[in-house]
Parts: sequence; structure tokens; C-alpha cells
Amino acid sequence: MAIYLVGDIQGCFNELTALLVQVNFDDNKDILYLAGDLVARGPDSLATLRLVKSLGESAKVVLGNHDLHLLAVHAGIKKAKKSDNLSVLLAADDVDELMTWLAAQPLLQKIPNIHSQTKQQSKTTDAYMSHAGISPQWQLADAIEQAQFVHTKLASKERNTWLAHMYGEKPHNWQQAKSDIDKFRYSINAFTRMRYCFSDGSLEFSQKESPEHHNMSNNIVPWYELSQTINNTAWVFGHWASLMGRCSHANIYPLDTGCVWGNQLTMLRWHDKKHFRQAAILSR
Repeated sequence: MAIYLVGDIQGCFNELTALLVQVNFDDNKDILYLAGDLVARGPDSLATLRLVKSLGESAKVVLGNHDLHLLAVHAGIKKAKKSDNLSVLLAADDVDELMTWLAAQPLLQKIPNIHSQTKQQSKTTDAYMSHAGISPQWQLADAIEQAQFVHTKLASKERNTWLAHMYGEKPHNWQQAKSDIDKFRYSINAFTRMRYCFSDGSLEFSQKESPEHHNMSNNIVPWYELSQTINNTAWVFGHWASLMGRCSHANIYPLDTGCVWGNQLTMLRWHDKKHFRQAAILSR
């Protein structure tokens, strides 16, 4: 058995299937972890969802911001933009079934423990995947609790009511999240939208460029430079395409390499940390 982890697909179905062929993925024994944003902007979100759903227990998904937005569009809470490229998916005969399946996916997945000597690790390290990372204002137990809280709400009959509450940037500080609605919105933003944080760990939403190209004069830093959790816990995430898979922190594995923007789709084999890449197929 092998464990593979893949970054943001965003409807790049052909690149995903090419990577699965490249690694000889066998859904009878291998497991595929997907870092969220399965859909939107790419050419075939429908085929992507159908494929991942068909893998059953061999696919372990975390929800990304585009996946959550799709659920809200399907519920009539938001309107899709032309750039979302979701019209074929939303018109599909099985769209309701696909949305029920998607809403049942979590925000956080634990990756099975391994013994690794890579990146200066010499001990067994707990590892997790979420779309954007873990809030620096959380301990691991907080993240697990809040992921379960959101999952319960999205899997309930009140899903659409809760989806309507997720939009907005306040509170951006966990200490200010007092109500269930506040905690729901903050948790979704931390798990699916976070890149930079202010020095106190509160969330910042406007900056997307990589740290090497960013002017730090406005007192923001990458979330992983503030998190204490990742000193003892490996974290796999997507969302931040401008990182292009590069991060100096020993326990961090960024996987979004901007396939939908014409770059590449990246997959990581977990036991030996080998990367596999598929260049974007531009002639679509």
C-alpha cells in the first residue's frame, strides 16, 4: 500500500488522471489524499468530482474554499461567476448526489503515522492535511474540535443555513469568536482561506504572493511561521499556489503548484516524500 497526497486540482481532470497513471495508483490498496479545491476554474470539475467520489474509501478529501463556494452556489446562496466554470457541473443529472457527497467531506484529515528520516526528522510524527493550514491561534486539539464542529453542521439538514453564514472576514481573531456562527465562520476561513497572519496570529486575507516576493513592512507573516503546532506535527496543505511547493519549515508540505494557472499538478508519495508532477495540459 502507498499513500499519495495531491494538491489543488480545480477541475484539471486530465492532469489528475495522468498523475494517477504515472504512479500506478491502485484503488484496491493505495490511498489518495486530496488537499481541497477539487473544482472551479479548470475545464472539468464534473469529471473530477465523479472520479474522486468513485474511489470510495481510497480517497480522503478535505474541503477547500472553492468546494464550499460550489455548495453555496448549488444551494442558491451565491451566484457562480463565469470564471468559476461550473455550468456543466451544476446542470449534471447527478449534481444533487455529488453535492451531498461533497458536503459530507471534512476540513481536516489525519495522515497515518510513518517513521521518516527526511527533512531532518528522526521520529514518528503525527501528520494532518487541511486546505490552507492550521490557525496559529489554535492548538491541535482546537483544530480537531472545530473541524468536527463545521463538519457536523455541513452534514446536517441545516447545511444551507450554515453555508449562508460562512461568508465574511470577521471575526479574524479566534479570541473574538464567541457565538457558534462566529466559530463556524472563523474555522472555515482558517482552514480554507488563510495564507498570512498578523503578528498576534489573527487572519489576514488580502495577500497571496509568496513570502520571497512580499514586502513584510505591513507586519504580516506566513501562518506557518507563527504556528507552534507544526513544531511537532507535520502539515500538508494546498491553497497557496504562489509558494510553488517551496517552504523551508521541516514539517510543512505545500502541494498547490498552480496547475489551473498553467503550471503543474503535484503529488507526494508519503513514505519516501517523493514528488511526482504533471505539467498543465494547455490545449484543452
